[in-house]
Amino acid sequence: CVLCGRTDDCPEKYGEKRTYVEYNLTVHYYCLLMSSGIWQRGEEDEGVGGFLIKDIRKEVNRAAKLKCNICKKKGASIGCVAPKCKRSYHFPCGIQRECIFQFMEDFRSYCWEHRPVQKFADKEPRGASQCTICLDLVEHLPVYTVLKSPCCKNAWFHRECLQYQALSAGIFFFRCTVCNNKDKFQKEMLRMGIHIPERDASWELEENAYQDLLHCYQHCDVKRCLCKKGRDYNEPDSKWEIKRCQYCGSRGTHLACSSMKSWEQNWECVECRSIFAKSGKYSKRKKRALAASEKTNGTTCLLEEPPPKSPRQSSGSPRSFLLQSPKIMCQNLSPCSHLELPASNRVTMSLSPVMSNRNWSLTQKHLREQRREVCNILKELKVQVKTKTTRLNIHAENIWSNALKGFRQRNFSPTNTIEVNFSNCKNRSKTNTFAASKHHFFQLLMLHLQNSSLFEGSSGKNLSLDFQAVKENLYFEAGKMIAVSLVHGGPSPGFFSKILFDCLVYGPENVKPTLEDVADVDVAQTIQMIKYANSLSSLQSTLQDCCEFLAAAGCLRPVTALCDKNMLVNDILIYHVIKRVTLPLESFRQGLKTLGVLEKMQMHPDAFSSILCHKPERLSAETICDLFTIHSSSDVNKVEGADFWMGYLQDVESGESVVTLEDILLFVTGSCYIPAIGFDPEPTIKFLRIRYPIGKRLLNCLELPITKTYQQFKNKMELTIRNTLRVERI
Repeated sequence: CVLCGRTDDCPEKYGEKRTYVEYNLTVHYYCLLMSSGIWQRGEEDEGVGGFLIKDIRKEVNRAAKLKCNICKKKGASIGCVAPKCKRSYHFPCGIQRECIFQFMEDFRSYCWEHRPVQKFADKEPRGASQCTICLDLVEHLPVYTVLKSPCCKNAWFHRECLQYQALSAGIFFFRCTVCNNKDKFQKEMLRMGIHIPERDASWELEENAYQDLLHCYQHCDVKRCLCKKGRDYNEPDSKWEIKRCQYCGSRGTHLACSSMKSWEQNWECVECRSIFAKSGKYSKRKKRALAASEKTNGTTCLLEEPPPKSPRQSSGSPRSFLLQSPKIMCQNLSPCSHLELPASNRVTMSLSPVMSNRNWSLTQKHLREQRREVCNILKELKVQVKTKTTRLNIHAENIWSNALKGFRQRNFSPTNTIEVNFSNCKNRSKTNTFAASKHHFFQLLMLHLQNSSLFEGSSGKNLSLDFQAVKENLYFEAGKMIAVSLVHGGPSPGFFSKILFDCLVYGPENVKPTLEDVADVDVAQTIQMIKYANSLSSLQSTLQDCCEFLAAAGCLRPVTALCDKNMLVNDILIYHVIKRVTLPLESFRQGLKTLGVLEKMQMHPDAFSSILCHKPERLSAETICDLFTIHSSSDVNKVEGADFWMGYLQDVESGESVVTLEDILLFVTGSCYIPAIGFDPEPTIKFLRIRYPIGKRLLNCLELPITKTYQQFKNKMELTIRNTLRVERI
């Protein structure tokens, strides 16, 4: 470069490096823009971007007489504009010395001593938060490398991240990543030396970048497609014409596959229905749909997936998204529609015991189906896991610190096979250690996470706000651990609240929190007082008492009417439940992306809700019996001893045994729970002429003795299982 004398070609730092052979000239664009003695006297297509060649020559000659105050070499074409400051420097030297270059108006430059700084309040906390561009931690310090958003109180960025973002987004799309403010944000960033190019965003300039959007979606997505020519077949003006979702357009169905009589009928996909269900608009739409179905002689579509159930809450936090009271529910829905409401609402309907038991069994059956679907999805993800192993050394009393150390070690990879060695379990054989310890490790880890300070709430957990955890990136690690646990054979977490799950799957902007989602008792009480204030004076008195809390939440405002309380309550809920934990939530989401788990959650929300928001089903004799496959004869009923096995399971379930169903599962597989991904290989039973039962954990195989009487079978089972597990627990 004729101005700075460097050969570096780094457009992000120094601008485009342009060479003009006919003039024997090479120059960095930013060096030219910031030079103090040259102006753009030509048109854009003249010289170098409007800078005439003869003017550039004059500027080079002028700068040749000036020495750089940083590198002490000649050619310093840029000077500080502060009054009485005589410092001159090259553009790259100024960047290195943390000078400020303002790419606006008359392109001013300030040296390291006179550069503009951002104002910091004296009481502003000095901690760390997450840069919302790179998601790494950024210290709250008044230094050159850190910039504070002028429009968002708690938004901090790395200068380098902002510069890359500005170069990519351009002047039309560069804005605050938290609140989307453009004018105020750009003005402050330009003042602080961020270059915002006057061009369109890079993604808008890419040729044919949106070509795929011009293609119409042509695929039938219902569970069972009737078309013999395949799901992609589309014949206009026939029953095999594909109708797209009227809302998203990214799902489709053949008219015949959804029992649609004509093209004029509207159709929406399962995903869009679920969004309507959460917004409270689905009940009205459903009523119209019921009326329409009556007009078509009761013809219903048995091929399409059933309408999404209203979001369910874990036990202890009842909530209704569609209707607010049983009275309204009974008036607006058909007699059978209560089956589609959460269990918490069904309890209030005073149903008969027979109907309640039936509903409960239907719910359990639905959950089992969803969990089987999740099992198959997780098995697809497990294909990524390689045979290369990573060993984790764990002490049960320090499960969190040991797990954190293991997951952060250099050679740890989620795609490696995980082996766990408990340092405080000396008596286990190596075979049993690797088979059982991993299951035990993930069980302890999930239990610790459930009760940790990263989450708050009683049964259904939301993310809490722990600044130290944010600083140490623990929310990311927690999400990563849950994802790894699911794919590597860990238990179903089962402690997510519905609001947390919906934020992860649908995005926080599409979620509407309620009072039941507030875990803090004091905050919940404050919101309740505002919500149930029965006069304007009592409302204003309540607001006066909690003005500090409202100010911190950004909800402090004058209230002139009693009806203003509804919007105020809504704003407080959104702040406390969602906006307050924006950084933890985003970090947690990034962690869940490990091994593609979050992507699958978003594709199959109903299925993953069954393992993340609902506690695992308690083991029963029926569950254990279905879990094992008997390998001895083609006719199971004729296998000698099979009846003893089934009878023994029933005795254990009813408490007529010294062992439990968990003990049996642990004896065979090394796990006292059924993993969300299931067992690999699938558990089997063999009846052999042996003296005592043998649990082969590497094969998940239970070898059972053939006995003459049931009492002999039961005695041998209890003696072997009890003694084996007792030795392991020493």
